[in-house]
Amino acid sequence: MIEMRSIHKTYKRKNITTEALKEINLQVEEGDIFGVIGYSGAGKSTLVRLVNYLERPTGGKVIVDGQELDKMSDSKLRAMKKQIGMIFQHFNLLESKTIFDNVAIPLILSKKPKAEIKKRVMELLEFIGLSDKAKSYPKELSGGQKQRVGIARALASNPKILLCDEATSALDPQTTQSILQLLKRVNQEYNITVMIITHEMSVIQEVCNRVAVMEAGEIIEQGSVLDVFGHPQHPTTKSFVQTVIHNNIPESVKRTLKQTDNSRVFRLEIQGDSASEPIVNQLMKNYEVEVNILFANMTEIQETTLVIMYLQFEGAGNDVEKAIQFLVEKGANMEEVTA
Repeated sequence: MIEMRSIHKTYKRKNITTEALKEINLQVEEGDIFGVIGYSGAGKSTLVRLVNYLERPTGGKVIVDGQELDKMSDSKLRAMKKQIGMIFQHFNLLESKTIFDNVAIPLILSKKPKAEIKKRVMELLEFIGLSDKAKSYPKELSGGQKQRVGIARALASNPKILLCDEATSALDPQTTQSILQLLKRVNQEYNITVMIITHEMSVIQEVCNRVAVMEAGEIIEQGSVLDVFGHPQHPTTKSFVQTVIHNNIPESVKRTLKQTDNSRVFRLEIQGDSASEPIVNQLMKNYEVEVNILFANMTEIQETTLVIMYLQFEGAGNDVEKAIQFLVEKGANMEEVTA
């Protein structure tokens, strides 16, 4: 649905050149909720503005729904942009217009019949749970309600893609949760591909199925959310993941570890149904090893349970190897941790 090939974006101001994006390659499939995360200045907002050509790349290709945007005529590009909705951090509602009129703006600009506009706007206000606010004004709404109106307005022209640029950053945690659940409904009920720009890993955890991590204008890591959360490779990714999943042995525990010739420490990761099985209990019952649970954490990502544990094994080498093989057969990913 969205593809970027070898994208570069350079700004030149007062003889100063800034490279905002460097060799960006990513692909967002139809039906994805794709997250792009990075700290301020990473280039993520520039990247999302390339999707609807609010910004044009200095080099590379942007392909949307199978069409290269740089090869499209102005009229075709305008038609394509109608298939891409966008919501913003600060809502961008017109304070002098009612909620009904704010949602209707894209339809009015497209010169749709009044009856069609009324039907579509009321349908969307019902969908976002604000049908009773049609005659209200933005100043009468809470931040969460304003963002819901922004989502309804973005959906008015029946887009195939919804871009969300820090859409929850101005909201409190409870309201953020409700907006993310609404975006999930948009994705599932309207079959709209969603691209979310954020600096909050909790947003990625809650709704996204795939993620790209950005730093200094580059994508440093990307993949399924489960893979990236379970096996972060880059230090920046690890830093983001640790804001929502504590996946390291506490230093206080490390200091008390007994090091012996027969002692080995492993990082164990289990996903899905296997996470609910008492495999550590089975291990201790059936194998001649002592098992010390140093650390354990369970979290849910995309309705899949992810368990990360650090286990210390005490026993003869062959017995430990048999225990490890048992865990692997049960679906655990094992990685030995050395001091």
